[in-house]
Amino acid sequence: MPLCFMTRGRFAVGFSAAAVLVMTLSACSSGSPVATAPSTAGAGLPSSHVHGLSVNSQTDQVLLATHEGLFDVTKPKSSATQIGETNDLMGFTAAADQGVFYASGHPGPGSDMPNPMGLIRSVDGGKTWEQLSRQGESDFHALATAKSGIIAYDGTLQTSPDGKTWSPATADFVPAVLAGNPETDTVLATTRDGLQRSTDGGKTWALNTEAPIVQFVAFASGTEIFGVEPDGAVHYSTDAGSTWTRTGSIKGQVQAITAVKKTEGKPAIWAATTEGLVVSTDGGNIFRTPPTAR
Repeated sequence: MPLCFMTRGRFAVGFSAAAVLVMTLSACSSGSPVATAPSTAGAGLPSSHVHGLSVNSQTDQVLLATHEGLFDVTKPKSSATQIGETNDLMGFTAAADQGVFYASGHPGPGSDMPNPMGLIRSVDGGKTWEQLSRQGESDFHALATAKSGIIAYDGTLQTSPDGKTWSPATADFVPAVLAGNPETDTVLATTRDGLQRSTDGGKTWALNTEAPIVQFVAFASGTEIFGVEPDGAVHYSTDAGSTWTRTGSIKGQVQAITAVKKTEGKPAIWAATTEGLVVSTDGGNIFRTPPTAR
């Protein structure tokens, strides 16, 4: 029976001299998912459980992967639009090509997907999904794409060049969040002991003892990365996660983040929180409610 997070990448925090972070885990059955995140449905988000966030750098489309399915929240909150079936997308990540996403989780009402769904892929922006592998076997709570393929965790950290064949990674940690970028084979994993870093597409890993203990992490480009601590403190790296600089802070309990590199200026970081959707366009210093989500 695979282990899964009681809330998507949720940590219970206790700071000592070493700032030790304790991650709460729970065994999941193959039946109903156990997401227990605090409700955000009244805070400008269409769902109580946000598991993933994606912003298209070319079209500015904002998508939320949630307990109730995939939602387009680019327009004002009253016009949040569900895309595709109502499936619990516990794991969610964007690929390099426009409109291509990978996901995992549990089927919702009326879905003909197996439980758990294994790895599924959409090539039409989330409208329809195809089954790639491990249907009825894996509920990947952490997913990332890198230059050489896909990295995923379902109780075992695994890598795949095509989403169909899998190999176990050399790792002895439990990732809360996996993050990668199609430009590079550098992959990051947030864990209770600190930030793990891979430079070979997730096959082998090393703990970065100099990095802050972050709960969430997201690539804006192959080298620019944001990390967020459990208390909302934001950190920024320009060297693919080797060194970090403290920037601003996010209010509210963060559930998911993503980052976007624009053609000019500093990258943007987006966050879905218990208080709603926020964005920083100045490299993580100041966060505001985006105009489209007011």
